[in-house]
Amino acid sequence: MRTQVAIIGAGPAGLLLSHLLHLNGIESVVLESRSRAEIEATIRAGVLEQGSMDILNDAGVGERMHKEGALHHGVEFAFGGRRHRIDLTELTGKAITVYPQHEVIIDLVAARLAAGGQILFEASEVALHEPTSERPAVSFVHQGEAGRIEADFVIGCDGFHGVSRPAIPASVRQDFQRTYPFGWFGILVESAPSSNELIYAQHERGFALVSTRSPTVQRLYFQCDPKDHVDNWSDDRIWSELHARLEHNDGWKLNEGRIFQKGIIGMRSFVCAPMRSGRLFLAGDAAHIVPPTGAKGMNLAISDVKLLSQALDSFYKKGSEEGLDRYSEQALKRIWRAEYFSWWMTRMLHTFEDASPFERQVQRAELENVVA
Repeated sequence: MRTQVAIIGAGPAGLLLSHLLHLNGIESVVLESRSRAEIEATIRAGVLEQGSMDILNDAGVGERMHKEGALHHGVEFAFGGRRHRIDLTELTGKAITVYPQHEVIIDLVAARLAAGGQILFEASEVALHEPTSERPAVSFVHQGEAGRIEADFVIGCDGFHGVSRPAIPASVRQDFQRTYPFGWFGILVESAPSSNELIYAQHERGFALVSTRSPTVQRLYFQCDPKDHVDNWSDDRIWSELHARLEHNDGWKLNEGRIFQKGIIGMRSFVCAPMRSGRLFLAGDAAHIVPPTGAKGMNLAISDVKLLSQALDSFYKKGSEEGLDRYSEQALKRIWRAEYFSWWMTRMLHTFEDASPFERQVQRAELENVVA
């Protein structure tokens, strides 16, 4: 099989890149290890910044996001027994939309298939060949048969555990990582929303977050031991912990309901540099991970592939490699700003067991400064 761009991974990064390339007349094939049903049913939270919303709209895949996403014009910080609202639209003229990642994937899969795009689901034994040459290739097994894609470029959008990043030689690759001493216990709840906007709560017992998925579903999180197990948490214990961390003296109450999903996620920051080796490029979680506190993950992936699509368009239409040569440097500037922001939010809002009384007071002063 021959194509211009081979894309490994059908997450938001890989699918959006394939669609942006299609809009510019560039051929691509997407390989994905999971089934379509699996990627569309894997529930993950998602907050889209204004820039990401604009990119999806311009690509013609934003209609359902506007209908079903929750547009937020502000966020709330809760600490010290009080809640404080920050009006994002008043301060910046922009807003955010809470729209889960798997919904973005559903929209992008539908758009690619409607346009005749090639997505090979359930592809196994994926391997890269000669990524630094002018004719890189990807081998795989699909529906029991061995296959091979020869391409001009290979784009690794296959996440932290994929095959793409290890294909960049360790001699030229530097990995930066921090693992945090806590995780998030997340639940999905059948209930009316407790708040029209996100609530970030800092409490001596640990961080908590209130998010709305839909008019009938809430997404709630609280800081926990990453080595804990969901079986240790009964519904009553979960609600008791959330009420303690979120409710203050202003009369606001957290709505309860039937909990239909529980899970614990670890927290880490990670960056791979550079994001290129020859004609292999990385995008999204294959190159960087942020703790979810800053809600930057999907936005960084969208930013990566927007840059890549522009660089590839310039290569094919103008014969220019300037955008490709600058891709890693340009992407990493935004990535490190987002890593800083996410680390800062995480440090400011979470309880660190080894924090001194002085450090706890500085944390409170920083929160007071932000809401002021």
